Amino acid sequence: MSELSKPEEGFPDPGEAQCPVNVQLLGAEAGVAASTSASSLTVSSVATGEPLPQEALKEMKANLIKFLLFKYRAKELTSQAEILKKVLRDNQEHFPVVFSQASQCLELVCGVEVKEVDPREHIYIMVPNLGLTCDVMLSGGQSMPKAGLLVLILSLIMRNGDRAPEEKVWGALSRLGVCVGSVHCVFGDPRTLLTHVWVQQGYREYWQVPYSYPARYEFLWGPRAYAETSKQEVMAFLLRVKERASRAFPPLSAEAAREEDEAA
Repeated sequence: MSELSKPEEGFPDPGEAQCPVNVQLLGAEAGVAASTSASSLTVSSVATGEPLPQEALKEMKANLIKFLLFKYRAKELTSQAEILKKVLRDNQEHFPVVFSQASQCLELVCGVEVKEVDPREHIYIMVPNLGLTCDVMLSGGQSMPKAGLLVLILSLIMRNGDRAPEEKVWGALSRLGVCVGSVHCVFGDPRTLLTHVWVQQGYREYWQVPYSYPARYEFLWGPRAYAETSKQEVMAFLLRVKERASRAFPPLSAEAAREEDEAA
């Protein structure tokens, strides 16, 4: 890591959390092709108009995600001035593109939304997506946030008539690199998370399909999911993600829409 882009010390490293640089975890469900990584696109600095090297972009984005996660766990506000001083430092002209992509990545993968609470001073707060408190319940909120995956599963259940077959859920997740039997860098053991942790917390129900042999299982919304959010809020969130993806990656969004139409 270059000295110029290295953030100030003082906040813990969430690890290579940042397989999140692939921002399509939820984008795929919202209409962006899951097979194409955002990191493969050419990005230009808003301030200079010059191409920003992809490795430099990924490094700055990972540093900023690390910093924002620290602030989220500490329940602290941050500001553009603090980010420029502690994270970007000599790369301040790249703030618009790095901040935008890091915020999207944090929201889609970790389920943490970056909200501007003071537009004049550019002060930000990090809050859970849709008010979901699942991350607070896990290790006192100190583990990697996982609400992004929870929102994705809730949307999959909705799209399957409120009862999503287990095999469809795992099929969708496998295309995003979340596979049964493999430990994920952000979500850990996905089977344990989906069939035990979130079931015990009340976010999801996991039932055997009646009279199925061999036994088949399906996922439903749990009572805590209904208490903390709603289907309307989940749909509004997904539409917002899809609109944002369409603006950021219009060719990919158009291709994904065509594929979706052909599959239908």
